[in-house]
Amino acid sequence: MKRKLIAVILWVAIWECLSLAVKNPLLLAGPWDTLQALGRLAVTADFWLSMLNTSLHILCGFAVGSLLGIITAAAAYRYRWFSDFFGVFMQAIKSVPVVSFVLILLIWTGSRMLSFWIPLLVVWPVFYLNTKKGLDASDRGMLEMADVFGMHLSAKIRTIYLPQLKPYFLSAFSLALGMCWKSGVAAEVIGQPLGTIGNGLYRSKINLDTARLFAWTLVIVLLSVLFERIADWILSRLLVHKPTK
Repeated sequence: MKRKLIAVILWVAIWECLSLAVKNPLLLAGPWDTLQALGRLAVTADFWLSMLNTSLHILCGFAVGSLLGIITAAAAYRYRWFSDFFGVFMQAIKSVPVVSFVLILLIWTGSRMLSFWIPLLVVWPVFYLNTKKGLDASDRGMLEMADVFGMHLSAKIRTIYLPQLKPYFLSAFSLALGMCWKSGVAAEVIGQPLGTIGNGLYRSKINLDTARLFAWTLVIVLLSVLFERIADWILSRLLVHKPTK
């Protein structure tokens, strides 16, 4: 913890030195200017409303996308034909640039729900691939033994599959949450729905307010780290294997 704090302090110091060297807050606002801009934002209702709107959309997209990824991966693990068929769709989603999805969804649904749909589409293949890998790596010997003793599916999931899937889930959550925030806010910047972080970023750019632009960026980073820590904490407890007595 101390090492991370020291690293953060060093990077802030480097940031400050660079801003002093540039001597142009329009090009590179310093840490103090950014904090002042954040303070001015924090006293406005629009700031909190934008954070709430963006956070809800992104987290809902993350939740639905992760659930779809887990369900479709389980189906692909169970049925070979589904794995072959659906794998093509997952490969397409994984390969198509985010901006293409944004432009298509702008035509289909408008801008309001972009930060829900884009994170969903970004997260889905991440959870699908990680869950599928975890299931494929399950101990076949343990599964055969469970079948011999007539173990119920719920018991198999709890005692065999979940311990195997834990590192894959943790990796998927860590990767997908960061991708969610980047893709969701990027979609808002393109689509410009009002009352969102993306709209705040774009208005800062239009007004050439670099300090406010950095302040919004800092908010995105802090929210992403916060929700990643919360997800890690919850998952590390939910996926703990407790042997039955």
